[in-house]
Amino acid sequence: MSEYQRVIQEELRQIEQQENIRILYACESGSRAWGFPSKDSDYDVRFLYIRPVDGYLSIFDKRDVIERPVSDLLDISGWDLRKALVLFRKSNPPLLEWLQSPIRYLEAYTVAEQIRSLSPLTFSPKSCTYHYLNMAKGNFREYLQGEQVRIKKYFYVLRPVLACGWIERYGTMPPMEFDPLVEALVPEGCELREAIRTLLVRKKAGEELDYEPRVNPIHDYLNEKISYFEQTAAAMKSAEGEHDRQLDELFRQALREVWGDR
Repeated sequence: MSEYQRVIQEELRQIEQQENIRILYACESGSRAWGFPSKDSDYDVRFLYIRPVDGYLSIFDKRDVIERPVSDLLDISGWDLRKALVLFRKSNPPLLEWLQSPIRYLEAYTVAEQIRSLSPLTFSPKSCTYHYLNMAKGNFREYLQGEQVRIKKYFYVLRPVLACGWIERYGTMPPMEFDPLVEALVPEGCELREAIRTLLVRKKAGEELDYEPRVNPIHDYLNEKISYFEQTAAAMKSAEGEHDRQLDELFRQALREVWGDR
């Protein structure tokens, strides 16, 4: 376990004590989980938590988010399980990503795996495609216009564009890691694949990757795909049916598993 992993584990324990909660699941959600961290990339820790039963039996709503900006290199925040399940019902992409993160700091109960098992039933290709498309469009518009561009931002447009392509091809939630997306959707040996590989090597080596001339194979691909998904996203499927009863029961089971009869 690295020094920062130990720091994260200790911060999670302190949050449990300070907030009188139990953390059900905690994971990495940023560039480290995506597979293209720089040497100085921060840690973006996200978690799901549950309060004691009495915390939900009140006429007053409690805040359903906990945030802890611990340092320049460590950002921790979490969602109450009830909030998470309401968003899960709507096929919330950030939550679906957290649940399949390759870097997990804590998974103490069965709740996260139960939610994963329901994911295929609530997954909405349309809403998830729009999520990734809007992310790609925003970053492309803000950072990648003109002849000189913020070159590292190519990854922050490539990843959501490739996620859209994955959803279109496979009809499932795309993997969180960048490499499987490239391997599945960018043919080996093409100019685009080589341009992505070169840029990825540079980023992982810790190069600054600030303003540089735009990379035309990547730039042209992104421009084309963003336009394409703007035309096709509306025709994709939405989630079929609702599963309110199952989610209610999952929430009650989580309360029993964590707190027993208290």
